Amino acid sequence: MQTRNLIGSFTLGMLLTAIPVLSAKASKAVPNLYQLQGKNVSITYSTTSFGGKPLLTYKNKQQVLSFQGNEQIRSVETEIGTLVTVTIPKTVDTVNTSFTLVLPRINLRKSNSAPVETKGITTTNYFSVNPKFNQGQRQTYTIINLTGTAQAVAF
Repeated sequence: MQTRNLIGSFTLGMLLTAIPVLSAKASKAVPNLYQLQGKNVSITYSTTSFGGKPLLTYKNKQQVLSFQGNEQIRSVETEIGTLVTVTIPKTVDTVNTSFTLVLPRINLRKSNSAPVETKGITTTNYFSVNPKFNQGQRQTYTIINLTGTAQAVAF
């Protein structure tokens, strides 16, 4: 009988200890809208939208590109944050370019917005239809500093 009461008290104690942890985790606000600018580029990325799909707009001096959905916007959680990648249309037959946004983890707490400093990486992939020319380094990177805001908004 004594053992049963001891186990019951221990279980109740563990539950009462876990309650504040669970409610603290539930109150963490995670951003779903990022508005970022860098030298000659601006990025707007939302993890969801009214249609339920992620949206990304990439704007530089030459073009404004809009992407939507998981087919066009690829997102991967990594140790350095979330990598959000889109493929920029080919400009030359032997070059393919992608842009990757590095999103750090952000806890908005009770605020609706937080400043963000991060990086954007443009990757140029070189290839040839002739396999003989597909040797050596095949990718180059251009890194851009981005600043802006991360927000939690209702869609």
